[in-house]
Amino acid sequence: MSEDSNPAASPTPCQDIQGDGRWMSLHNRFVSDSKGKEPDVLFVGDSLVQLLHEFEVWRKLFSPLHALNFGVGGDATQHVLWRLINGELDYINPKVVVLWVGTNNHGHTPEQICGGIMAIINVIHQKLPHAHTLVLGLLPRGKSPNPLRERNASVNAVVQAEVASLSHVSFLDVDPVFIHSDGSIAHQDIHKLIYIYILHAFCQYALLLPCYYKNLFYCSLRTSLTA
Repeated sequence: MSEDSNPAASPTPCQDIQGDGRWMSLHNRFVSDSKGKEPDVLFVGDSLVQLLHEFEVWRKLFSPLHALNFGVGGDATQHVLWRLINGELDYINPKVVVLWVGTNNHGHTPEQICGGIMAIINVIHQKLPHAHTLVLGLLPRGKSPNPLRERNASVNAVVQAEVASLSHVSFLDVDPVFIHSDGSIAHQDIHKLIYIYILHAFCQYALLLPCYYKNLFYCSLRTSLTA
């Protein structure tokens, strides 16, 4: 499927439904914030990326690495694609880009969502040819099995297959960690499990770092786990 015929892979600014210009303001702030910065890692995606700031683990593990967080609540792949094409990568040179997006692509098929994610990966590689992209798998949705959960699982499978041959991309899927044997997810476990998922991602990310940063990362990790 070509990008032109795939709405999930066609760069599109988010519709300003509220009329407050919030989305474009965030984008402009990200572009501005990136100037003069030297981040080792960049997080890009939707609200799950945006909300990482709420976790103490973010401050303890990634502040020493000068991480930038370009997450916007509600973003789908076409919105992230537009943001990255329009300036958010132009002034930085991170070693790793962590991408987490796709769960908000309502009405799109797994193949279309995969196409959107791959289009983002291509833009990242074009603009940051020396960066490694770590794609985080979509989380299961809903307390019990449902069509959205099945769709996200299908997206993960298709994306994992697509990136398998790309040396500049890694994929991380810890979907089974969240789901009990009966297919349910306990709501009280959500924050704990997201924390576990973040730690999985961070450990995967650390493997991509030069020795100096790797040691710094693991020192921060030990501190956060014993605090």
